[in-house]
Amino acid sequence: MDAIPSAICLGIAVLYLGAFWQVFTKAGEPGWAILVPFYNIYVLLKISGKPGWWMILMFIPIVNIVISILTYVGLAEGFGKGVGFTLGLILFPFIFIPILGFGSSTYGYFNDGGQSGTIQNEMYTVAAGSPLRTTR
Repeated sequence: MDAIPSAICLGIAVLYLGAFWQVFTKAGEPGWAILVPFYNIYVLLKISGKPGWWMILMFIPIVNIVISILTYVGLAEGFGKGVGFTLGLILFPFIFIPILGFGSSTYGYFNDGGQSGTIQNEMYTVAAGSPLRTTR
């Protein structure tokens, strides 16, 4: 009887790891990084446009919740997703991480940490307050 719930949990864990592997790969990071404890948090922060030292804040109760939310906000922005998707990542990451990983989303994050509002991806460069310019 206990084998069925364990198999379901294992299947969900494998799906979740595979989805994060794809998210890391889409962002130009090694997919295997998701398998390395602590390093995976550092890489996720990097992909989300957050400083690596924020990983220390992940060990402080209550603060880690805020940092996790801000990380998911940056992750959604990096993949060009809006507020609704960000809320989905925060409330239902087990659904929305696989959507990011296995879906058609592409990564093109703020190269300047989002300070000037510049977004770059493989097709377009958009600066805050300027019209869309193609880079091809």
